[in-house]
Amino acid sequence: MLRQISLGTIGLSVGSILTVMGFIAYAANNATLNLVGFFYGFPLLLGGLALKANELKPIPFSQPTTPSVLRLREQQATVTQNKIRKDITRYCYGQDAHLDSALAYLGLSPTDEERPIVTGLRETEIDGAYALILEFDSPQMTINTWQQKQEKMTSYFGPGVEIQIIQPNENNIELALITSQK
Repeated sequence: MLRQISLGTIGLSVGSILTVMGFIAYAANNATLNLVGFFYGFPLLLGGLALKANELKPIPFSQPTTPSVLRLREQQATVTQNKIRKDITRYCYGQDAHLDSALAYLGLSPTDEERPIVTGLRETEIDGAYALILEFDSPQMTINTWQQKQEKMTSYFGPGVEIQIIQPNENNIELALITSQK
């Protein structure tokens, strides 16, 4: 629940209210409310602006997760799969893009312009195993580049995870993190 709330929006809202209250209190000659408005409201307003400027919105699920897949997630999902799902479905601050450090480590982000962007995710069942599928907009990275990094991805996201790379259309890549049945 709290992951879906923007701290920047909260800071802007509360800071704006307190700052306006401080100006009104100043005009009404109310020193106590004036101090609250200026000493708490203005810093909160600036903090909210700073957070809003560096805010990275949560990635939406491209399709709802079925109850059977939710049960499968509870039984089979690895720590890595859960961490990735939780990280990209919440507000983040101070990052250029979701999974930017992972993509850089894997060699899939040589420049900001070439970096694939996560556009969605979904959970499904593949051959009886839980699968987290990350959907990327990847116009600069070819499917061959992704496939060359597949072994490195398996060791990076593993243990207990198999990697499948699918290209549904020309500029999109789907990276499936499938719980291995071994």
